[in-house]
Amino acid sequence: MSMQTLKVELGERSYPILIGEHLLQRASALLQEVGILSKSKLMIITDQHVAPRYLASLQDELEAAGYSVVAKVIEPGEQSKSLAVYENVMTEAIKAGLDRKSAILALGGGVVGDLAGFVAATYMRGIDFVQMPTSLLAHDSSVGGKVAINHPLGKNLIGAFHQPKAVIYDTATLQTLPKREIAAGFAEVIKHGLIADETFVTWLEQEADRLGALEADAIAKAIYQGCRVKAAIVSADETEQGQRALLNLGHTFGHAFEALSSYSILNHGEAISIGMCVAARLAERVGFARSGTHARTARVLGLYHLPTTWPAGMSPDAVLEAMKRDKKTVGGKLALILPRAIGSVEVVKEIDENDILSVMREEAEAK
Repeated sequence: MSMQTLKVELGERSYPILIGEHLLQRASALLQEVGILSKSKLMIITDQHVAPRYLASLQDELEAAGYSVVAKVIEPGEQSKSLAVYENVMTEAIKAGLDRKSAILALGGGVVGDLAGFVAATYMRGIDFVQMPTSLLAHDSSVGGKVAINHPLGKNLIGAFHQPKAVIYDTATLQTLPKREIAAGFAEVIKHGLIADETFVTWLEQEADRLGALEADAIAKAIYQGCRVKAAIVSADETEQGQRALLNLGHTFGHAFEALSSYSILNHGEAISIGMCVAARLAERVGFARSGTHARTARVLGLYHLPTTWPAGMSPDAVLEAMKRDKKTVGGKLALILPRAIGSVEVVKEIDENDILSVMREEAEAK
């Protein structure tokens, strides 16, 4: 399969998204094309799941091209997006002698990308980094320059906007993912269709079997189309002053689910899947969404083996309180992203909290 290229248009900070099989095997050439020269010192940040598969070969390829490379391997999971791990990685970067011409390579899923990007954003007031996603979920988080770590009281509350020099997406890495992680990734793929492209949602409904089997051409198209939606929105609204907020469909609910489960029971994609279903049901309840929006939302997510009903044992009142702590809250008011229809969403600020609680309680009781 040939490499496909998208561009996130941000003036001088524009960068490419490169999608194709076996791109890690030619990483040094791709890095030099985006301006990270072979005399640079690189730090690869990855996790204990990814490192055994790809770290040694990537490091060898880069060093053969003249790069000086150090590696930092973290524990997998949201728990690594913490102040303690961040401090540890920064200490390693300082000890390794990284300077302002250095670059960080984020080799892994969304957790690695978020953490590595935040390290890059804050090391010596900001150095270059490259996203090298190895999960389907990271097709979303690797694009757009949102980098962050978590606080015990909320997800991604400590962060920055720091755009990568490139996103190098080697689709061959997806073949080794567990089924649950593949399903989680499809939540964000489907989200992009639900936000802005009903035709894409129809295609995802029709191609669920091929995509579930990770057929190379189908997966490449799904990633390309998802990234295309996100790249267009990020290019128009980099720092989330308006349109970019639409990308948060399901996330205000989902982040609350994650925080209340200590980032361990539901993974990100599962939490967002349930969140998108709750948002659709709420939108229909208050007369905002077209009838049938919730049913179709749940149906397409179900095709990809994603949960669509309320998390067991989760208190609606606790979820609402966690939602109020979310960084998407403005002036104490919840700003929810709700669907008008499949492929059309809007920011809504005037939803009554009683309506939100009522829908959540019904969801919880149905469970």
